[in-house]
Amino acid sequence: MSFALGYVALAVNEIGRTAALLGDDLGLPHGEAMLGSERLPAFKVGASALVLVPSGHRFLSGRLATGVDHLALTCPDPAAVAWRGDPAPGLNGVTQYCPAPETAAGVSLRLSTQLGLTFTGSPSLHVERIDHIGIASTSNAAAEDLFVGRIGLAFESRQTDMEVRIAVESFTSDRYGVIYHQRPPQPVGGLRVSFITLGDCELEFLQDFDPSHAAIVEHGAAGTTRQDQGAIGRFVAKHGPGLHHIALKTPDIDATLAHLAARGHRLIDPVGRPGSRRGRIGFLHPASTGGVLIHFDQRVDPDRDRLGGAQ
Repeated sequence: MSFALGYVALAVNEIGRTAALLGDDLGLPHGEAMLGSERLPAFKVGASALVLVPSGHRFLSGRLATGVDHLALTCPDPAAVAWRGDPAPGLNGVTQYCPAPETAAGVSLRLSTQLGLTFTGSPSLHVERIDHIGIASTSNAAAEDLFVGRIGLAFESRQTDMEVRIAVESFTSDRYGVIYHQRPPQPVGGLRVSFITLGDCELEFLQDFDPSHAAIVEHGAAGTTRQDQGAIGRFVAKHGPGLHHIALKTPDIDATLAHLAARGHRLIDPVGRPGSRRGRIGFLHPASTGGVLIHFDQRVDPDRDRLGGAQ
């Protein structure tokens, strides 16, 4: 059975502020999703959508106060999926099925048919599509077995992100000059990463490379690989495996970050830094996103971008 990403539900503490970020500042086409008689802001991002839901709402999984709450996978016949879970009212009057997260590698999922969301507005100049959805993982192998082996999604790539410490010794003699000796690198932080394709984006499973190397998170400071490891480790320790962040693909990360800074948004990374898959990434501060961890990713996708650009 073929699956697509219908929408990503974001639990936010300030819907108006987050909607202004996505609609006014990033220029994403906008629309609405109906939940009974309630209207929830929705924004088109590539082939999928972001739906904003107030923190604490009964529609949410309740796992996190704010953040990426759940993913809606669409398919022709969700009732035929073996691990579909229980039915529940969904958006736009469509019944959703809710598998238990422990059966889905910690990911909160909803299964349904297409929702028929409609949007108005021109494509964004700053965001091309969702690049990936970051998932804190305790076993990338188990995630690959489920999403690739059982569900049938396409495996994209694996990567190990590693930060190492290199010690250099010098031996200086007034007669023999200087000799430099470099000791073998020592890992100080890292992540094992698996990318699995879902629609026009990827699920990014992030597993702590070595939990014995506990990394310190410097809140509000520009990120590093070691800090990324620390963030994932702390998240898993507090919440268990599950949805962690969302990345939006941008054609010019430095221009996008500068644009958002000029609009008064707080940044964790003021300019792009090296990220996965030869990309450059930069995080917004959750204070500017309603509590959701969002970053931008500028990179060349060898399978999509060489064929005429991201769609």
